[in-house]
Amino acid sequence: MQKKIPQRQCMGCRERRAKREMIRVVRGTDGTVSLDFGGKMNGRGAYICPDPECLKKAQKAKSLERALEVPIPEDVYARLQKEMEGNNLG
Repeated sequence: MQKKIPQRQCMGCRERRAKREMIRVVRGTDGTVSLDFGGKMNGRGAYICPDPECLKKAQKAKSLERALEVPIPEDVYARLQKEMEGNNLG
């Protein structure tokens, strides 16, 4: 029997993808927002595709802020942008 692959929904394009293909943004128990590449940090998480277009959509719609229930600092968006440019898949 094949092992089930965990799926998560992107906050930008709203598509479901494998959890491992996405970037997790996490609100820690102390309220700070950070990026979690290992997927093991404690706190509330939201996922986004490693695509700059998805980041733009999520930023415009404030979907990450709604999912994490806190304002997202500009430096987190800047770091996400940098990671996506560094991992250019296209």
